[in-house]
Amino acid sequence: MSGARIVAEARGWIGTPYLHQASVRGAGCDCLGLIRGLWRERHGAEPEEVPAYSRDWAEPRGEEALWQAALRHLTPVAPEAPWQPGQILLFRMRAGAVAKHLGLLSEAGQAPRFIHAYSGHGVVESALTAPWARRVVARFSFPDPAKGPD
Repeated sequence: MSGARIVAEARGWIGTPYLHQASVRGAGCDCLGLIRGLWRERHGAEPEEVPAYSRDWAEPRGEEALWQAALRHLTPVAPEAPWQPGQILLFRMRAGAVAKHLGLLSEAGQAPRFIHAYSGHGVVESALTAPWARRVVARFSFPDPAKGPD
């Protein structure tokens, strides 16, 4: 699936209210739920069951659980590779914290943008400003549906 098609599908989620642990377009989702929903639209069933998680789910143990899950199911993008619409962005929101926010790059170039869900705002498309961009710790792409999930 092309980056443009993934972005179009993600834009269809804009306006979905924020709902912790949910992943239903129009009804509610969080940042992981947005990516889970896009996965289902692309591949069908999710590759693994997501356990219940709290808002601080990985903080106490310092585990990079979200990063490890992304490595199990998504295709890593090399750090030197160009930024392309449709790439999944993994953010570390504070130095020393685990990476636990996700978004989808919707525009690259001089005015980059990304689609994400966060508390108090729901699913929105935001400018990928310098403060956001410096928090990106990894990029991924969805695997090719013709090849099936990894």
